[in-house]
Amino acid sequence: MATSVYSIRIDSRVRKMIDELPGKECQEEIRALIENTIRMKRRKQLLDNAQKRQETKIPGMPAARIIREARDDR
Repeated sequence: MATSVYSIRIDSRVRKMIDELPGKECQEEIRALIENTIRMKRRKQLLDNAQKRQETKIPGMPAARIIREARDDR
């Protein structure tokens, strides 16, 4: 997987606290947090779009009726 750098500004106190923590798992946790946040926002965006489409949808023939008719035609 290709990676890229995304820079953010954080308070110097926070940076100092991060640097004082042992190990590098903090970076991995930050990456995971960003990834999860983006996924959740994307899901919400897709759900909002689907709900808007559903509101503007013109009522049609129910799917169950179409399936029954297709089976009966066999």
